[in-house]
Amino acid sequence: MQLSDFFAGASGPAPLVTGSRGALRVHDLGILRIPSGSLGAADPFVALDLPITVQVPPGAYPVTVTVADVSTEQDGSHLREAYLSLILSDTPVATIEPVPGPDGPPEDGSYFGVAVDAGTVAFFDAAAVTSSMPGDGDNWYDEVFDTGEPGSWFDIMDSEMPLPAGTANIEMPLAPAGENVILAHSGWGDGFYPVVQTRDAEGRLTGVHIDLQVVGSVPDAEPTPQKKSWIARAKGFLR
Repeated sequence: MQLSDFFAGASGPAPLVTGSRGALRVHDLGILRIPSGSLGAADPFVALDLPITVQVPPGAYPVTVTVADVSTEQDGSHLREAYLSLILSDTPVATIEPVPGPDGPPEDGSYFGVAVDAGTVAFFDAAAVTSSMPGDGDNWYDEVFDTGEPGSWFDIMDSEMPLPAGTANIEMPLAPAGENVILAHSGWGDGFYPVVQTRDAEGRLTGVHIDLQVVGSVPDAEPTPQKKSWIARAKGFLR
C-alpha cells in the first residue's frame, strides 16, 4: 500500500476503490484499554480467541472508524466503513507498512490481516480474552453475542446510541479492569482485510489500522491467512 492511498482518520473527499470519489467522515468510538500491550484484531464473532496481534505500549488509546459515502449521489444513502483505527499519536504519518507477525514482517508482497465472516472487525486486548470472557468460548455466541435480549453484543451494535449503528464499545463480561472490545461493521462485509501500521518521521508507531479496502487502491499483496477459531468450526464459517 502506498501512503498516497491511505486515508484513515481523514475527512473530506477521497478516491474509492470503485473508481469514483466519496466523502469521508470520522467517528470517535471511545478508548480501548490494552493493559498487556498485546493488541488483538479479529472478527470478534468468529475469532476473538485467535486474533492477529500487534505489540503496542501498554495503555489506553482512542479508536476511530472512518466511514465513506459510496452513494452515487453523495447524499449519505450508502455508507461503508473504510478503516478501524487505533490511534497512538497524532503526529503526522510518514510511513505505512504491514504489521509484523510473531516471526517478523511478512514476506515482500504479502500482509497479515483479519479474516471476516460475520461482517465485523474489532480491536481488543488479546491477553484479556481468557480472563475477561466467560468459560472457554463454547457458549459465547448464544450467551454473549446473540442472546436475543437487550445488552447482547448484537443488540448493542444495532443500537443508534450512544455510538452510530454498526459500531460498539463493549466491556467484556468478566473484565477485571474495564478491558473492552471496540467493534465496527467491515465495510463491504466478509473478506480478508490487511492490518497496517503507521509511523512518524522518527520511526515511532502512530497507529494500527484495519484497512477495509473501501478507499484508495486494493492492495496487490497476497494475504497471509488467519487460523480458524472454535466459532468458525461450530457455526460453519470460513469454509
